[in-house]
Amino acid sequence: MRIIDNRKGPGDGPLARQFARTTLPSVPPSTPARTVGRLALAGVLVLAGTSHLFWARETFRAQVPKSVPLDEDGVVMASGGVEIMLGAGLALLTRDRVLVGQLVAMFFIAVFPGNIAQFIHKRDGFGLNNDAMRFARLLFQPVLVAWTLWSTAVPRRSR
Repeated sequence: MRIIDNRKGPGDGPLARQFARTTLPSVPPSTPARTVGRLALAGVLVLAGTSHLFWARETFRAQVPKSVPLDEDGVVMASGGVEIMLGAGLALLTRDRVLVGQLVAMFFIAVFPGNIAQFIHKRDGFGLNNDAMRFARLLFQPVLVAWTLWSTAVPRRSR
């Protein structure tokens, strides 16, 4: 024998159902390749951020422009913390992946002056010990931005 309970709770009315439909937008699915790219980028960010805090702090100081009026070590540690948070966001906040991707792209653009400073002032770091290698590093930054935007964006439908 089955007992059916027809009572309605406070969250079962038409207003509650409408609220649930309007506040929980569906997120268009990503593609497997974009998901792998996003997760790989997340791993790179978490690894780079961790290296800012532990084994590569001294090396990252070479990228802090002298014009920044803050303690170099503090800038390196803060940017490392931001990288870890952004990497975690890319991996875990799948419903907000487009927004997080835009934030990561803006972060890559914001730290670009540090790469320029390393090139202009001929600072060694990360094996970048000549002008050609430091210049090649400058060309890689737009690749990071493109990778970020591609891996986090909603795929377009083919026409």
